[in-house]
Amino acid sequence: MKKLFITVLAIALFTNPAKSDEGMWIPLFLGELNEAEMAAMGMRITAEDIYSENHSSLKDAIVIFGGGCTAEVISGEGLILTNHHCGFGRIQSHSSLEHDYLTNGFWAMDKSEELTNPGLKVTFLIRMEEVTEQVLEGVELNMNESDRSAKIEENIIKIKEDAVKDTRYNALVKSFFCQNRYFLFINEVFEDVRLVGAPPSSIGKFGGDTDNWMWPRHTGDFSLFRIYADSANNPAKYSVHNIPYKPKKHLTISTRGVKQDDFTFIFGYPGSTTEYIPSFGVDLQVNYINPVRIALQGKRIDIYKQAMNDSPEIRIQYAAKLAGIANGWKKSIGENRGIMRLKTIDKKEAFELEFQEWAGTSEERRLKYRTLLDEFKKIYNELSPVYRNSIFLGESVFGIELIKYARTYRDMVNASKDKNAGVEKIQALASDLKKASDTFYKNYQVAVDKDVFIALMTALFSDKDQSELPAVLTRLYNNCDQDVEKMCEKIYSRSVFTSKEKLIPLLDNYKRPDYKILEKDIAFKIAVETGIFANSRYVSVISANSLKLDSLMRIYMAAQIEMQPMKNFYPDANFTLRISYGNVSGFNPSDAVAYNYFTTLEGIMEKEDPDIFDYVVDEKLKELYLNKDYGNYADQDGTMHVCFTATNHTSGGNSGSPVLDADGNLIGLNFDRCWEGTMSDIDYDISQCRNIGLDIRYCLFIIDKFAGAGHLIDEMTIVAD
Repeated sequence: MKKLFITVLAIALFTNPAKSDEGMWIPLFLGELNEAEMAAMGMRITAEDIYSENHSSLKDAIVIFGGGCTAEVISGEGLILTNHHCGFGRIQSHSSLEHDYLTNGFWAMDKSEELTNPGLKVTFLIRMEEVTEQVLEGVELNMNESDRSAKIEENIIKIKEDAVKDTRYNALVKSFFCQNRYFLFINEVFEDVRLVGAPPSSIGKFGGDTDNWMWPRHTGDFSLFRIYADSANNPAKYSVHNIPYKPKKHLTISTRGVKQDDFTFIFGYPGSTTEYIPSFGVDLQVNYINPVRIALQGKRIDIYKQAMNDSPEIRIQYAAKLAGIANGWKKSIGENRGIMRLKTIDKKEAFELEFQEWAGTSEERRLKYRTLLDEFKKIYNELSPVYRNSIFLGESVFGIELIKYARTYRDMVNASKDKNAGVEKIQALASDLKKASDTFYKNYQVAVDKDVFIALMTALFSDKDQSELPAVLTRLYNNCDQDVEKMCEKIYSRSVFTSKEKLIPLLDNYKRPDYKILEKDIAFKIAVETGIFANSRYVSVISANSLKLDSLMRIYMAAQIEMQPMKNFYPDANFTLRISYGNVSGFNPSDAVAYNYFTTLEGIMEKEDPDIFDYVVDEKLKELYLNKDYGNYADQDGTMHVCFTATNHTSGGNSGSPVLDADGNLIGLNFDRCWEGTMSDIDYDISQCRNIGLDIRYCLFIIDKFAGAGHLIDEMTIVAD
């Protein structure tokens, strides 16, 4: 019975006509599912050229960059291209007032100048395969969720062990279609990845947070890294003896440019979508989660921006922090606007009425599905206020850097209190924390953090009754006459974590009894007790109900497929390799407004404002523009194209993904979505959803004409006709 269900589900999922533009498709099934439509839309290569286990294919040039972006190999010497914002943290880590690579850019003029990045990894997919039957072996329909999960986890562990036995590879098993199907991914991970080049922020972040998620866009959002391997071309930790990696495949770059309606596809790692959740799940996101994040993250953004405007040092220190917060904050705003404009909740409620009618048309369906939506509603009604309170507490308390950092000392305190923990373990923890402190204090300003503390604690105590807060916070608040500023001064004057000068002597001479100093520290107490409070009050409730929701979504996903046999379903994104495809296209964001599909260097000059950091134009770029010195990279119309839009369905994680043409050539670098379409993680709308790509010609122009790094161009395989 179980095998029959799997077979029926597979047929339902992978035999229906595909719908263009929307969808993040599993590359393994392109040949049987998408190839014909892609060819009809203009693609001139085959599914086997895109994904193959038998010969080199485009998938061998695509990597996970770090833990949340995509990159692609663009030379036979391991050169990889990703977004500036994906490499931003690494660029920032190498920057200082003396070597301000964020402001001025960085270009290695030979391999000896390339900069190492401890901890940075890239991951290649070797192969993928479906393992649904193996994962569900021994899983019975009448199992409770706990036993079911335990059996599945047991099976997954064995599958992964068997898959990579006696190899250098890693294995990963992920669920698809809400745990109805499972796939195995065999990966190869490289750990020596060096920074090769990055434009100045005036190019790589042009427009800053103001232009983020917006169109028209003029951001040269790219950076270059290189993968190194040992002498046998295998992964290796950093060594001066490592050599540039020789890839199985690197992308060919086209300088032909793009035009309206050209076929394009994106190959990368979209992060997370929830296209099939019920209306109650959308309501939770729109009315409980996003508003809290928007409000509290907005306070931090305002404080960081003001401090960065006042100080060049703080601008460097807080650049990566601000970028990380602002990206999610603005996305939440756009997502809410899009969902409301599309009336997504209303549409899902209408579908749910149809679902209930369909579920009542047979006794078998009534038994399986008649209470499904009522169960969803009950759980979401309980979860919604819990989620709001949990996020409010987390964003406010752990949005404060001092408290978030103090929390990282929990393991050492616990080990010090554990009589079974050896001295070596404790000393190793102290050594690791000392190393980590260098990074933290390099980018930390007490005055900025105190302003954040006052803003966030004021919001917290204004929103919550004291009975809803950890006792450690309410005691401090009341002892300070319910004055948040007094509370702030008390904490920051007493905590050992406020400066390296206070903390390092303790770590240098750390002994087991010294845990008492840390445990009594006020910042540490707030961190630990808030975590305990959140776990008991919120996390336990969310975790228990999440298991129930997972079970319901598994049934609901299968029911939706059963109800709509002619609809082609693609799996939600889960940071596994996917294909999305569509066409180059402008769009109409609102009444009487029409956007072209591309932007040019003229637009950068129109936006220039030397008094606003985000709109400063580099003098060298201005000179190239005035002289129209575009080399071989200008469009046929004579202008220097910068960015373009297309209808490819993307999500977080697709940052850095290659935009490819009908022949599989690299024509752009995906880096964003338009603000009007950020709801595409929940509800895709072809009239508004556009991915934003950097025109590869602008990228090459910056490398060659602006940076003078023509040696990098020489590595690449470029076709012009």
